[in-house]
Amino acid sequence: MAKEALTKETEGFESKLQNAKKILDTLMNPEITLADSVKAYEEGMSELSKAQKILEDAEIKITKIKAE
Repeated sequence: MAKEALTKETEGFESKLQNAKKILDTLMNPEITLADSVKAYEEGMSELSKAQKILEDAEIKITKIKAE
């Protein structure tokens, strides 16, 4: 059961990073409008923030496991 939860977290983390990479590609487009670039930036920062939260949660779980 713990392995299944870890797999879902890993997939979620990887998904967030892939989304952030796609958004970065969008931002690299020289034809993007300022409004679209601001929107993409906000979305990218949100994805990275969610990925960071997943990492922090995993670190807490690992620390608890080590303490047992």
